[in-house]
Amino acid sequence: MINGIINVYKERGFTSFDVVAKLRGILHERKIGHTGTLDPEATGVLPICIGNATKVCELLTDKDKVYRTVMHLGITTDTQDMTGTVKEDRSREAALLKEQTVEAAILQFVGDYEQIPPMYSALKVNGKKLCDLARAGIEVERKARTVKIFSIEIEKINLPYVTMQVHCSKGTYIRTLCADIGEALGVGACMESLVRTRVSVFPLEEAHTLAEIEKIRDEGTLEELILPVDRVFEGKTKLTVVPEAFRFLQNGNRLNDGNFTDVPEKIADGEQVLVYDPMGHFYAVYQYERETKDYKVRKMFGA
Repeated sequence: MINGIINVYKERGFTSFDVVAKLRGILHERKIGHTGTLDPEATGVLPICIGNATKVCELLTDKDKVYRTVMHLGITTDTQDMTGTVKEDRSREAALLKEQTVEAAILQFVGDYEQIPPMYSALKVNGKKLCDLARAGIEVERKARTVKIFSIEIEKINLPYVTMQVHCSKGTYIRTLCADIGEALGVGACMESLVRTRVSVFPLEEAHTLAEIEKIRDEGTLEELILPVDRVFEGKTKLTVVPEAFRFLQNGNRLNDGNFTDVPEKIADGEQVLVYDPMGHFYAVYQYERETKDYKVRKMFGA
């Protein structure tokens, strides 16, 4: 059985569910999950969790992400991207904008930002997906959600097109960001293209297409692609239990400093630590509680 994460490059035309289905066939594994949807026309990083790594799917979905997008100023569509029906074309006006004006409008979105999710999205209202309602010609009121834009790097302005890299929090819709920037400029905008270049610690340059994964499987070197679960928790304190305490770890019992081979001098209250078995295998995530001076299990993975 495979336990770990594969950094997949999702190609254009595939849904995230398509990638999972195809990987099940390639790897002959049933327990597989993806870490957040990408639109079919979008490409880029899609970490796939396999075996006990599926326990971190939700965690990876919550991580910050980086996208490279091309915004088309002057074009407004019903889907906020170029796959939709054009509602208004003000490209000529957009082409006459000053670059400094465009740049200032874009950068004002850096920081916390109230974003209304698009109708063409997988979010549910009263149990129904917004995209299904949109296809039926029904538009419903959506509440604005606070998202965070950590940074926007403007790579190229060739009006009416703007290429930019956006580092953002979970739940951010880049096409809605493009539409909102266009509205701020008074000409409208939509998303021309989108590439996800990073999810947490998983970068684009280390991602593999499905064809590459299948070839590597046939060559018998698949294990080189399987990233360990603890890769997701880079930077956290690592603790190893002594042999005598392994049974406590197996049962998910509380642990104390005496159960580990060595403990740093200072661990903050509420800090999460990675716990390894005596053989050095990642086993669980625990959380330190200063009041009781011990560690409580947060998530078990097993060896």
